[in-house]
Amino acid sequence: MNRIGYIRLTLVLVLFPALCSADRIKDIATIEGGSSVQVVGYGLVTGLNNTGDSPRSSFTTQSVLNMLKRFGITPQQSIFQQRTQNVAAVMVIATIPPFTRAGMKIDVTVSSIGDARSLQGGTLIMTPMVATDGTVYGMAQGPVSVGGYDISSLGSRSGKNLTNTGRVPAGLLLERAVSASHAVSSEIRLVLNHPDYTTATRIATTINTLDGLANTAQALDPATVVVRFPSGTTQTQAMELIARIEGAEVNADVAGKVVINERTGTIVVGGNVRLLPAVVAHGGLEIEIQQINTVVQPAPFTIGTTARVSNALIRTQEQTNPAVAIPATATVQDLANALNSLKVSPRDLVAIFQALKQAGALQAELIIQ
Repeated sequence: MNRIGYIRLTLVLVLFPALCSADRIKDIATIEGGSSVQVVGYGLVTGLNNTGDSPRSSFTTQSVLNMLKRFGITPQQSIFQQRTQNVAAVMVIATIPPFTRAGMKIDVTVSSIGDARSLQGGTLIMTPMVATDGTVYGMAQGPVSVGGYDISSLGSRSGKNLTNTGRVPAGLLLERAVSASHAVSSEIRLVLNHPDYTTATRIATTINTLDGLANTAQALDPATVVVRFPSGTTQTQAMELIARIEGAEVNADVAGKVVINERTGTIVVGGNVRLLPAVVAHGGLEIEIQQINTVVQPAPFTIGTTARVSNALIRTQEQTNPAVAIPATATVQDLANALNSLKVSPRDLVAIFQALKQAGALQAELIIQ
């Protein structure tokens, strides 16, 4: 029987072209003072089809017993421990946006902390959601939505994606508002999502050209732009000016980056990436190891036993690719054409990017994950 071992690497090369359209200020910056609140809770997911925590997860058993005691039920712990696989202990997390009010509903994420195999088909029981200061912002409850499946029967198992984590859409019912503090009647501060000197300056310049906001904006640093409203601005007028500022369009300046994920074989190239002239000579070495199992018989009329012998057949093949001259590129399409001219495998392309960066020919930040 022959067996050949090999590893396949699949790579997706994503090239983002340089965008000519401008971005709205509300998409690249936020108003200081309107921060989100992160909340967390510990709860139980019930209604699982024997895919919950096993009796080894003692905290799950204790949590269920404590919950039943609140309803006046006190089962025997020794017997109850054998029937807990329909329940799973989970951590519930959510991020509450600013300016939310009591009565609004927020999505929550549920993740197992025990040895549950799947949360598919489960329902989250009422769970208090607490912030870092101990304030309870609401209760989370509802059916868990899992983006996959995990089915096992008679020793066989079939699954897709991770089923130990799910979401409860609109599962958190807020009981209190999230406060936000900024004096909209006098001034506001815009905080850039990605700090950049050029983008901050362009935002201030754009705001100063709007009607009623001339000479009111100033870039304090790469991450902050302050807008001081004219004296006598009322609350209603300030809200109208903020809406006008958020809708203004600015050409954001994005630094050139190349992100390489060697685990998934993905390369993402930003729109501002440039290449200087370079010469690339690359050759790959392919090694194939094939195992051959044979049976050896003793010679006739001799004393011996039949034996199985495993031999290995090794084949090597080296590629002899010619050197390719890569011209200087000005656009992402030019970069794509230059990379395609190399005609190399995805794994080799990762090594070429690293070599181009070391040689100074790649005018971008190289990020390897």
